[in-house]
Amino acid sequence: MTPEQAAAAVKDRLGPYGFTWMSSPVVRARAKQELGIRSRAMYHLGRAGVLGDVPVEVVTAVEAFYPPAVVQTHWTEGREKVEPRDAAVAYSGFCSDLARERWPDSDDVQRLVVLVEQVVDAAEGAGLPLFVGWRLMPRPADAPGRLGLLLNVLREHRGSVHAAAVAAVGLGPLEAIVAGSYGPDNAKFFEWPEPYPEAAPYRPLWEAAEDLTSAAAAVPYRVLSADDRGELVALMERLAVG
Repeated sequence: MTPEQAAAAVKDRLGPYGFTWMSSPVVRARAKQELGIRSRAMYHLGRAGVLGDVPVEVVTAVEAFYPPAVVQTHWTEGREKVEPRDAAVAYSGFCSDLARERWPDSDDVQRLVVLVEQVVDAAEGAGLPLFVGWRLMPRPADAPGRLGLLLNVLREHRGSVHAAAVAAVGLGPLEAIVAGSYGPDNAKFFEWPEPYPEAAPYRPLWEAAEDLTSAAAAVPYRVLSADDRGELVALMERLAVG
C-alpha cells in the first residue's frame, strides 16, 4: 500500500472518529460537571487550549473554519471559568477515557498504537501549530488511552494541512465549507449565518485544496513500509475506528 492510499483510507475513519468523541454525551456531561462549561465552549477551549492562553484571534486562525464571532463567544465563555491549558488536558483525557471504554487492551490495539505513533512522530510540524500542540500532549501509558489520543493527533494533522491548503489556493473558510462535501449543511453546523454563497464557482479551488491536502497528509506515512501501511489500515477496520 502506498502512502497516498493509506492516507486516503485513514481519512475516512479519522473524521467520524473525531466527531464521535467530541460530540459524545459523556463528554458534554463531564465538561459541565467537572469544569462548569458547555459543550461548544469545551470544544473551542479544549481543542485550542493546547496553545495556551492565546488571543482569541489566534484560536480563530488555527481552527480555520469557524466564524470569528462564534469563536469569540465560546472561547470567552469557557475562558472565564477554566484556564485554556487545563481545558486541553481535560479534553484529551476525555478522549482517552472514551477510547478505553471502546477498546479493551489487546494485541491489535497495542500494534495500532505502534504504527500510528510512528506516523504522528514522523509528521513535519512547521506551519501546523494546532497539530504540534496536540502532539505534545502527555500520552497515556495504557494502549487504549494512548490510541485514543494518537488518533486525534493524527486527525489534527490532516485538519491542519487542509486549513493550510485552503489558504494556499485562496479560498475563504465559508466558501471552502460550502464548496466541500457537505455543503450548506456543514456551514450551518459551523454556525455561519445565512445566506450562503453558491458553491459552484468555488469548487475548482476546493478540489485543488483537496489535492494539496491529500498530498501533504500522505507524507508522514512514508515512515512505514508498504506492509505496515496496509496493516495500519486493516487494524483500523478491524477495530472499527470511525
